[in-house]
Amino acid sequence: MEIIRSNFKSNLHKVYQAIEEADFFAIDGEFSGISDGPSVTALTNGFDTPAERYQKLKKHSMDFLLFQFGLCTFKYDHTDSKYITKSFNFYVFPKPFSRSSPDVKFVCQSSSIDFLASQGFDFNKVFRNGIPYLNQEEERQLREQYDEKRLQSNGAGVLSYVSPNTSKCPVAIPEDQKKFIDQVVEKIEDLLQSEENKNLDLEPCTGFQRKLIYQTLSWRYPKGIHVETLETEKKERYIVISKVDEEERKRREQQKQAKEQEELNDAVGFSRVIHAIANSGKLVIGHNMLLDVMHTIHQFYCPLPADIINNTSLAELEKRVKETPFNPPKVESAEGFPSYDTASEQLHEAGYDAYITGLCFISMASYLGSFLSPPKVHVSARSKLIEPFFNKLFLMRVMDIPYLNLEGPDCNIQISWIDDTSAFVSLSQPEQVQIAVNTSKYAESYRIQTYAEYVGSKHEEKQIKRKWTEDGWKEAERKRSNTQCVSYAPQNHYYHADSLTATSTVRKRNLSPSQAEADLEARVSGELSDTETEQTDPCAESHSEGRKKAKKLKRMKKDLSPTGSITDSPAKLFEVPDTW
Repeated sequence: MEIIRSNFKSNLHKVYQAIEEADFFAIDGEFSGISDGPSVTALTNGFDTPAERYQKLKKHSMDFLLFQFGLCTFKYDHTDSKYITKSFNFYVFPKPFSRSSPDVKFVCQSSSIDFLASQGFDFNKVFRNGIPYLNQEEERQLREQYDEKRLQSNGAGVLSYVSPNTSKCPVAIPEDQKKFIDQVVEKIEDLLQSEENKNLDLEPCTGFQRKLIYQTLSWRYPKGIHVETLETEKKERYIVISKVDEEERKRREQQKQAKEQEELNDAVGFSRVIHAIANSGKLVIGHNMLLDVMHTIHQFYCPLPADIINNTSLAELEKRVKETPFNPPKVESAEGFPSYDTASEQLHEAGYDAYITGLCFISMASYLGSFLSPPKVHVSARSKLIEPFFNKLFLMRVMDIPYLNLEGPDCNIQISWIDDTSAFVSLSQPEQVQIAVNTSKYAESYRIQTYAEYVGSKHEEKQIKRKWTEDGWKEAERKRSNTQCVSYAPQNHYYHADSLTATSTVRKRNLSPSQAEADLEARVSGELSDTETEQTDPCAESHSEGRKKAKKLKRMKKDLSPTGSITDSPAKLFEVPDTW
């Protein structure tokens, strides 16, 4: 069933009935966007802890708008052994109820809007006919405004121009408004003396002027007239004054209050559906529903809470539970027992630490009690509220396994981190391994391999390193045999030995020669070959010629070596002796 603003009130009883009859509900939402900064992949990184994921969505997703809410109720029919479903599509939009209503600002993400448009989403139903809503705080403020207006119209409110010494008459009207008020009073006097006219419509005026009129009339005419503010088609507000007896005046006031209550309910709008779902206490399910739940709470209930405890050290915890939303308990030492003063902070004295630990427990348990209806100030140590925490020993500094379970099996996943992005993960059930591997094939932000594959890849890396080492020695031996009588041979061998590079960050050896070194090596080999073709005896070259070539090769090596390369590195894989 499609529900928009125009048919919301007429179908609300059907929604309530479906919620009342249902065994459980399924929900889903459509949004104006997902992320105002990070990509969706970064926003839902597979390595996030629950707290990190929550904080990311809270920071980057809550400025978008949930503008379609899907609800489907399920009721089991035991007679026919089938489920009876009722589905609703609500289009919601935060249309301002009045000039004093919240003027909500939200953002859109082009990719999300484009996707919804491609699926045939009708945005006119959102922006022209969306059902309004208010969260709890906005509803409370609006009701207070109505109550204040009602008190002012009856002459009993806190008025701006009421004398501090008397509540029976207003103080002097501002000079620039005296003429206006005097004209209004004159018109009312004419109305009261007329036998034909029953009503008087004043000209549209400002809010401040209407307030002055209400104050003046509540003082000068406590009986005999009824005052009401109406609105023209152009949204201009004006005051209507009617001659009535006391009984008629009371009847009209009751009608006015009933109308205001109806307007308030209209302003609360779709939030009434969310309240009905919450008050039912029934199961609510959803698909990847974290974002749906967060938006539902944020838009229709209250601002999302922050993580209220970020540090579990006893001293910091004790400070935290003294602040909102916690309430520190009242405690008193038994007769004959010394009392502790928390201001002195006798930390790491066993008795004092035990005392502080107990205070923290009471504050946190009482905080859980504040969520009950009605709230409970005292929560017993055997309360069902804290039963889920029984026999769970917190594991400090272990992110992946939150506690040790003394009453049942522990978490069946063990994680050992290799570095910031890699870890060994062991599962208690071997058949789960293949499931995890198959699932990871569709992942973008992580990769899974079995331990056997990991060991195999490490073995392959060792083989490659060994091959490069052997090839390096063979190349060095070949060069040595070609240039063994040349005086610069030791330097040449030394260069080839040190061409086994180190990484720039951790200075670990990389047994694969760099491209620059390979180019240099080719040029050196080329020059040696040219020299050899010109001489029949490789040992016939003079020592002076050899020295010149040695210097030339040294300059070539220096020119081709980048800054920070291994030619400047003191680390060496092996030393080549001066003589063989």
